[in-house]
Formats: sequence, structure tokens, C-alpha cells
Amino acid sequence: MCVCQTMEVGKYGKNASRAGERGVLLEPFIHQVGGHSSMMRYDDHTVCKPLISREQRFYESLPPEMKEFTPEYKGVVSVCFEGDSDGYINLVAYPYVESEALEQDDMPERDQPRRKHSRRSLHRSSSVGEHKEERPGLPGDNPESIQETKSPKVELHIHSDVPFQMLDGNSGLSSEKISYNPWSLRCHKQQLSRMRSESKDRKLYKFLLLENVVHHFRFPCVLDLKMGTRQHGDDASEEKAARQMKKCEQSTSATLGVRVCGMQVYQLDTGHYLCRNKYYGRGLSIEGFRNALYQYLHNGLELRKDLFEPILAKLRSLKAVLERQASYRFYSSSLLIIYDGKDNRAGMFMERRAEMRLKRVDTSLPESLQDDTSTEPSPSALPKVDVRMIDFAHSTFKGFRDDPTVHDGPDMGYVFGLESLINIMEQMREENQ
Repeated sequence: MCVCQTMEVGKYGKNASRAGERGVLLEPFIHQVGGHSSMMRYDDHTVCKPLISREQRFYESLPPEMKEFTPEYKGVVSVCFEGDSDGYINLVAYPYVESEALEQDDMPERDQPRRKHSRRSLHRSSSVGEHKEERPGLPGDNPESIQETKSPKVELHIHSDVPFQMLDGNSGLSSEKISYNPWSLRCHKQQLSRMRSESKDRKLYKFLLLENVVHHFRFPCVLDLKMGTRQHGDDASEEKAARQMKKCEQSTSATLGVRVCGMQVYQLDTGHYLCRNKYYGRGLSIEGFRNALYQYLHNGLELRKDLFEPILAKLRSLKAVLERQASYRFYSSSLLIIYDGKDNRAGMFMERRAEMRLKRVDTSLPESLQDDTSTEPSPSALPKVDVRMIDFAHSTFKGFRDDPTVHDGPDMGYVFGLESLINIMEQMREENQ
């Protein structure tokens, strides 16, 4: 069974009529596993996120050799916060008009969405994202006191047919099974609360359009890794820098140059996604990080040993590219590792297991067949994987936006994180040959 997205085709918000245009209603991106601000689904191949001008300019300035390892930048849309006569709230995207929409950089820092960090037509079929409107005076009006439980109620019409389950701090499964990654809904509720609190004065917002990097995968397994030994940008206040340095010191960011910020992994034995969030990743030791990586590569029946080589090849290639980028710093950016949780190789494995059970039962088969326990796929069955850098709101390089601080050489904190990741995966491969 493939992951399907239930859509109500061709429907638009009742008030979606700015300048006579029909906007695209946005839905939470159901496979968001980390980050602070909400990723929204624009269409099957495109997501969008609140625009930070530094990140936009960075995407526009990317060296050509880095583009293989970043989402494709597709432009900008204007997004407004609209209510309809039925009392629902919608986020609606329209073609961007210069000077009309507000960037996140235009507002005070405390009002910005917290960061972790078009050329496409806007007249596409889209699902309807209906969000119940909170009445005036209810909690959630103050962006500084946003609580998940006080955020607007959200009714989703786009979802995965595969349930998601969160693993709690004791590694036990939550009994709740939902049709989207729980982190995506958390971020979306908080985003709506922030935007709603500002809606009286801020009618339009600028959002970046980016490639949906999991759209190639039927059952996307996603690992979000915060990379580098330093997370704060050059423009961070002393207070913020101190907070970020403390997080690094207390996590594997200091010891490995990388920490887990979220994950979802499809389990063949249950047909569910298992999920982890950033709070789990912050508390991991070096051995805990290794165990998390092992869990990400395990499908509930076996360790996906076939993933080692294609992932390692991507990581080594990315490391070589970044070592050539003098003066670049990718503070607070993340790395996504993606593979399909139920590809052709997984189907071969299930069939092979069934065959082996029959062979063990049928003693009339030749001994050579009874002893045949090989489950390795042919080279042509190697799985598709992807590795992408995301979140560049604090990135810089020489001559970028007249930044006063100029760094020498490549980003060795990020490279150190890649080296740690490569070494751990190589060790894991050797231990499980």
C-alpha cells in the first residue's frame, strides 16, 4: 500500500479572492520531522516556509556544486491569514507582488517564528486546510506564551494512509496513532497562533517555495540532523549565543559535531512510522546517537544493510564539496537523510523470508536449497537515498550581504559532523557484515 494524500480537488477558500485571483490553500507538510516554523504543502512537488531574507538570498547565491545537496529554490509567494463564513481559518498563497508582503526580518525578533535552524502556477488543484478559528480573548493571542494545547484546533484533509507513532522518553510506544508526523502538527499550531496574533496589522507574509525533497519516496524515512559544533549566527545576541553553546555542550553537537533533531522510520512489521523529536536527540550520549542511527536504519524486521553504501557515498561527496567552500559557515543548518521504507528491495526481502520458511518445512528439497539463507539483493536493487542540506537562516560567506565577520577556510565544524557520521556508519557496517 502506498502513501496517499487525500485531497479535495479544486476547492478554494470562500474569501480567497485577493485582486480577483484564486489562491492555493496550504496544508501542513505531514512529513516534517524537525524545525521550528511550519513547513506547508503547496503541491505534490513543492513546500513553503516563512521567508527569512538571509535564507532567501543564500539560496539565490548557492555555488552550483552545492545545488545537488540542497532543495531547489522555486521563488516566493504571498500568504495571508483568511477566515471564511463558516468560522474556519485558512492560510492561502497568492502570487507575490513586490512590496506587498512582509518578510519575517521586518518584525521584532520575539515575533519571528523560532528557527532551527514562483515560477510554478498558483492555480493548481489543492486540498482545503480548514483551521477552526479561536474566538477573541482565548489563550494564544500572545505569541510569547504560545502553548501547543492553547493553539488553534486543526482539522487536516491531507494525510498519510500510514499511521505515525511517537516513541516516548522511555522508548515505549505511544498508544496514539495519527495520520501525520506529530511534530508537523505542533509546528503548524504554533505558526497559526503567531500569525493570528499579528493578523490585525500584518495581512500578507512572504513564504519561500522549495522543492519537496521526499516526493520521490512512497514511504519516506527521514532523519533530521543538526550539523556542526556551533549553532548561533554571527549576529546572535550574547544571551542567544550562550543558550546555543549550552545546548551544544550538553549534546553530541560538541563531541560529534552532529545531533538528532527528529526522525521517522517506516516499520515493515507493523506498517507504522516510528517518530522521534529534537528533545530526544538533545539528551543522547555518543552511544545513544549510534543507537538512534541504528534505529533509523532498522525497518522492524532487519537492519537495512543495503543502505550503508549509497548513504556513505552521498556523505563523502557532500564532505568533498563543503571542503572546497572557503569562508562558508552553515550555522544552525540541518542535514536530511532520506530513504524509502518500502522499496523493491524490501519486497524482495519479504518474499525471500517466505521462501525460506517453506524450505525449512519441506525436507524433500535438496540440502543445498535448505541451507540457502542468502537474502542479499542484486547490485541493481540498491535503494534510492537522498542527502540534503536545509535551513540557511544563519549562514554566511565572504561578501554575503556585507556581513562584517569573514571566516577563513571551510566550515570545519560541519565537516567534523560529517566525518563523525561517516565513521559511525562505517563501523556499523563492519559490525553487521
